[in-house]
Amino acid sequence: QVQLVESGGGLVQAGGSLRLSCAASGRTFSRYTMGWFRQAPGKEREFVATISRSGGSTYYADSVKGRFTISRDNAKNTVSLQMNSLKPEDTAVYYCAAALTAAQTVATRVNAYDYWGQGTQVTVSS
Repeated sequence: QVQLVESGGGLVQAGGSLRLSCAASGRTFSRYTMGWFRQAPGKEREFVATISRSGGSTYYADSVKGRFTISRDNAKNTVSLQMNSLKPEDTAVYYCAAALTAAQTVATRVNAYDYWGQGTQVTVSS
């Protein structure tokens, strides 16, 4: 069982930056592939970024590639999402998720993940 708590959301102007953090409970954090997803009003939840158990592999949605960076600290049980050059279309609730995996893999599908945080709102004004 893993509990995830996101923080760091807020209101920012277009072109600005935010850093989201996700704190995980438990002693087996390094066994989980981690991901960030987002959901805008009236839209389906969509993949943003993912990172493998060791942090050696990452993968991004095309819409955020080059602007967002995912990282993790297994000693502190945290995963972060650095978001730069934010655009109004990045406005959404951002969710942290954990997938129990047996290998150093990344995962982009919503149904690949076992645990989800409560979400944090990111609003980008134009």
